[in-house]
Amino acid sequence: MYRHYPIVIHKDSDSDYCVTVPDLPGCITAGDTFEDAQNQAAEAIQCHIEGMLLDDEPIPEAKEIAFHQDNPDYADGVWKSITIVLPDISEIRVSRPGRIQKFFQWFSQTTQILR
Repeated sequence: MYRHYPIVIHKDSDSDYCVTVPDLPGCITAGDTFEDAQNQAAEAIQCHIEGMLLDDEPIPEAKEIAFHQDNPDYADGVWKSITIVLPDISEIRVSRPGRIQKFFQWFSQTTQILR
């Protein structure tokens, strides 16, 4: 199962590469290199969604990059799409309810809606 989230990466001369995930308010990260920033973004997205599920918050739908490009907060940034890959939940046996089960249930439901 796949989910695609747009990210925007900024780099000032005296800083690391800063990543913002517009569809997940508060989801930010950074990396020493451009590639590291992208890798950190994938982990940050997964952790952010997991935290939202634990707090029983609704997960915003991912929008296309074009939806965000005119926002002045993201001017001069480089846009990328991060693909989050999760296994098919039918192959996973969870013996106790918990955050990972909630995450897979949410992901399965939203993915079926998009198919």
